[in-house]
Amino acid sequence: MTRQPLWLRCETKEFERRAALTPTTAKQLIDAGFDITVERDEQRIFDDAEYEAIGCKLVEHNSWPSAPLNVPIIGLKELPESDDPLPHTHIQFAHCYKQQAGWSSILARFYKGKGSLYDLEFLTDAHGRRVAAFGFHAGFAGAAAGALAYASQKAGKQLGLLNPYPNEDAMVSAVKETLGGSGKGVKALVIGALGRCGSGAVDLLRKIGLNEDDIVKWDMAETAKGGPFQEILDVDIFVNCIYLSSSIPPFLTRDQIASQPQRRLSVVVDVSCDTTNPHNPIPVYSINTTFSKPTVPVDGIGSVPLSVISIDHLPTLLPREASEQFSSDLLPSLLELPSRQTARVWTDAQKLFEQKQAEAVKAEGL
Repeated sequence: MTRQPLWLRCETKEFERRAALTPTTAKQLIDAGFDITVERDEQRIFDDAEYEAIGCKLVEHNSWPSAPLNVPIIGLKELPESDDPLPHTHIQFAHCYKQQAGWSSILARFYKGKGSLYDLEFLTDAHGRRVAAFGFHAGFAGAAAGALAYASQKAGKQLGLLNPYPNEDAMVSAVKETLGGSGKGVKALVIGALGRCGSGAVDLLRKIGLNEDDIVKWDMAETAKGGPFQEILDVDIFVNCIYLSSSIPPFLTRDQIASQPQRRLSVVVDVSCDTTNPHNPIPVYSINTTFSKPTVPVDGIGSVPLSVISIDHLPTLLPREASEQFSSDLLPSLLELPSRQTARVWTDAQKLFEQKQAEAVKAEGL
């Protein structure tokens, strides 16, 4: 029986320490008949030796462009910007199916190279639910970053470099210490509270000591009336955890903020990070922030400061736990990769890719 090859590429995004395949899941794939190639990567939370010890073949850093064309390339974050054609099959988060900035040029690279894309965001089960997502850890880490930014702002400072934590307990302890021992007295609003991302944010807020009454939990029922929402201005921290699939009224606007100079709101954490999406429901900022500069100020709204966190890979603040959870959830679908011509999760993803690529070809005039 022919063994299924799979190539784990390195992550080139700054500060990204997660991995789509962990040594644990790589071993399970090898035992199931896969040949796993792993690029060396000093940035990854898992040491190269951990992969080598369970039977992976290690190759040079960022060498996937020279991989045989029949070998699928798996990673997490988007590839560096380039016009080079992409002839391989890629499994990754490409951030180009919702007409984000540069979406058509990304898909044009696959068209020119005759490659394929299986976007991890759109691998779904028979009920339409994503087979694997970083949602919980994104919300957990986002709420933590928001609390740290709030504490910095109250001290008259700007939040500095964010470093990954070894585990959730270490993160919780560090945030509580920064807040003076507890988050008691802080009030937060989580929109999307019933989802994986929102539940992670609520869990963190509870663990750092916010009173239950001070954790305002909203979901579709509460937002059905349409924004902007006054309630957002009446909390210290607003955490946006929705999955945006269509145009909706904005949750918060610059004019709304400017009209209320005595508002309570200090920090917005846009975990959903639809920064360049034309339907972004938080149109008060325009750039993604980074771990080295986690916040961006909202200008032109009066003397009371308001900061936005818009980091698009927050789960890497908990890289080992987030990677293990995601990779474990993805494993059943990866085990079907050898039959991707007939396995529904893969055929559906291929159809969606072809649809989006056709839209991009038209947009690019190819």
